Amino acid sequence: MVGELPRTINVNGVDYKIRTDFRDIIKIITAFNDPELEDREKAYVCLFILYVDFDEIPQKDYEAAYKAALAFIDYGTDGDEKHSPRLMDWEQDEKILFPDINKVAGFETRRAKYVHWWTFMGFYLAISEGLFSTVINLRSKKAKGKSLEKYEREFWNANKGLCVLKEKLTEEEQAEKDRLNALLG
Repeated sequence: MVGELPRTINVNGVDYKIRTDFRDIIKIITAFNDPELEDREKAYVCLFILYVDFDEIPQKDYEAAYKAALAFIDYGTDGDEKHSPRLMDWEQDEKILFPDINKVAGFETRRAKYVHWWTFMGFYLAISEGLFSTVINLRSKKAKGKSLEKYEREFWNANKGLCVLKEKLTEEEQAEKDRLNALLG
């Protein structure tokens, strides 16, 4: 029906209840971005968090369940869209993202007991002006190799902690980076 938000996902003819609160989906996305997890582990985390009765899904349906989960997380798309450069990180950008989402929503979304993922994404996609959109626009320009205007460069340089996406490294990669930095002084 028009206007209804999905609370189940059909996998090979069987409807399975899913967790649809935005916080659950952000946990999944955070796992996807965790360099310590292997792809198989990321898929498991996704299935385990999203499907309320994950243990009822036959193992032969895991791949279909995972593809359906990704379509749900991708806001109901089939996931075939061309992927653009990574411009945001849910963890790093939390402090600048939520004020703008809350402005669009008209309430503090993190205090709400429940907000459906697609409703939350509607708020996210409706962000038009604010610190978050400014940072995303600057990251986008840099990712596309476009030069920044003088005022944009000044903002970028004054706010590098907000603007630069931090690379997520495994423990081993971080240890090697720290070792090299120590050698270089």
